[in-house]
Amino acid sequence: MFFDTFQALCEEKGVSCTRAAKEMGLSNSITTKWRKTGATPGGETLEKVAAYFGVSTDYLLGKEKLPAPEGGQDVIDDIDIAFYGQYRQLDEDAKQTIRDMVAVMRKRKGNV
Repeated sequence: MFFDTFQALCEEKGVSCTRAAKEMGLSNSITTKWRKTGATPGGETLEKVAAYFGVSTDYLLGKEKLPAPEGGQDVIDDIDIAFYGQYRQLDEDAKQTIRDMVAVMRKRKGNV
């Protein structure tokens, strides 16, 4: 169900469903509609939601799962939030550089 995925992404990002909708320029009532009716947004709205969370529309629709990246999903989620949802759109070299930087910082803090 779309709303379950949307709600989980909101929780991961640390925002309420209503706030996320507002930040995307959607009506406050749309999240209630998705929750109560099981409706799935189409076209432009689906693209806005995907861009906001940095995921694919297929992920939102339950057609694919996010891979568990090297370094742990929690680290990648934090990095993605820091990059405003753009981390997953970087090329693999840029991602590896960021993962290496995170590893160095964790080692310095003793969080290997």
